[in-house]
Amino acid sequence: MISRSGLPASLAITLVATPALADECRQAQAIYGDADGGYELRFEPVGSESAATSNHFKISVESSGLLLDGVVLWSGEPERSNGIVMHNCPTGDVTGEELRACTVWEGVIYAADKAGGIGLLQAEDAPAAEQILLPGFGPALRESSAWGKGKASVDSSDVFKFKGCAA
Repeated sequence: MISRSGLPASLAITLVATPALADECRQAQAIYGDADGGYELRFEPVGSESAATSNHFKISVESSGLLLDGVVLWSGEPERSNGIVMHNCPTGDVTGEELRACTVWEGVIYAADKAGGIGLLQAEDAPAAEQILLPGFGPALRESSAWGKGKASVDSSDVFKFKGCAA
């Protein structure tokens, strides 16, 4: 079926459902990619107002299909948006040692706006950032359990640029 714009109807609906501008998207639906197209960072709704985390995200490694889990917790003094990226963490009651073993990266997550200003990542209901910065993510990934044969084997940037919005 062809829409009024001359595009197939399915494509026209897709274009409407995925704003091209970060400020038209909420952080919980924002999708980012690294400069080489090897990694995608996709935010998702937390799902509970009582959760200790302010944001959830997944990082996919395009070449291997590997999927890493990420959470953001506001903590510290002064309070900051601290992120943790994990690979194959056990569920349920885990020890600190088990959590350290499956942690790929941990640090403050920064967000950049259109003007290039850098700040802390905001909550999931805020407008999406133009860029997400995970300082030291690339080297930490290389040293983690997520690196190697059948896993991540292509270096990642620490910078992820906005590329779309999930419906």
